[in-house]
Amino acid sequence: MENYTSKLNLVETQVAIKFVKDTFQQLLAKKLNLLRVSAPLFVLSTSGLNDGLSGKETPIAFNVQKYEENIEIVHSLAKWKRMALAKYNFAHDSGLYTDMNAIRKDESVDFYHSIYVDQWDWEKVIQENERNMTYLKKVVKKIYSCLYTLKNKVNDRYPILNIDLPKNIFFISTKQLEAKYPNLSRKERENAICREHKAVFLYQIGGNLKDKLPHDARAADYDDWKLNGDILLYYDLYDMAFEISSMGIRVNKDSLLKQLKAKGEEYKLENDYCKSIINNTIPLSIGGGIGQSRLSMFMLKKAHIGEVQVSIWPKEMIEQLEKENIHLL
Repeated sequence: MENYTSKLNLVETQVAIKFVKDTFQQLLAKKLNLLRVSAPLFVLSTSGLNDGLSGKETPIAFNVQKYEENIEIVHSLAKWKRMALAKYNFAHDSGLYTDMNAIRKDESVDFYHSIYVDQWDWEKVIQENERNMTYLKKVVKKIYSCLYTLKNKVNDRYPILNIDLPKNIFFISTKQLEAKYPNLSRKERENAICREHKAVFLYQIGGNLKDKLPHDARAADYDDWKLNGDILLYYDLYDMAFEISSMGIRVNKDSLLKQLKAKGEEYKLENDYCKSIINNTIPLSIGGGIGQSRLSMFMLKKAHIGEVQVSIWPKEMIEQLEKENIHLL
């Protein structure tokens, strides 16, 4: 990146990261009625609780003494959270959030992707009559109101940053986006719609579009592909769509069976997590993940995610970033 200079020095950045994280999680917990809970860094390989992501990523697995089963470092807590709702007996319209730390060793690292992932994972109990697009949009608007309030608080504290977000978020489905920009790639479509509206919720991700491929890959066993989506913000530093959150209403028995069949993954019905959905022993829910480093990067106008988190980067990348006045933590 040419002519880049961080608006905040290293010490100011560390203080600002804490301010962004502390402020946002307080806003989110209050707006969605969430309780903070502790969460695992690893789960049993046989539990079915690890996030399969697109299905191509391999989790880091290991053994411990006097324990026969493999253990996996989590990719995310998309499934664990729903089980936790049942364990803690959360009531309707209440739920949990937690600090999720993960390692995704297959991630292709760049200026906003890292093998270290940190996010707020959240989940709350809903009823069958809330499994619809109206309710999903209602929750999205609440989350976006937290982002908008955070933007104002960051600008008040750090006027030099001058973060810009619209008052309201724009909604569009993947099929509508395809129809609007039929000749663009998936990513180019996201960039184009974000240039126009600045804050976008792109919904219904996972099902196939006209070319028989999904807009983006989604696991079959947690989000209902008809009731999910991504919160995208326009990042002027790179003139691009910047994903802050992936979220959605979770699968029920019917959508689980349909989506597993679509991906040829019926074998997953044998794990405890899928059995709990089939047998209705865990509640219906809505949930998502909100990137902590992603949000910090956006709000502090950083050129690289390594300016707001400590991770591992290729030597040649570090050397090139130093030439561009980008200094990693």
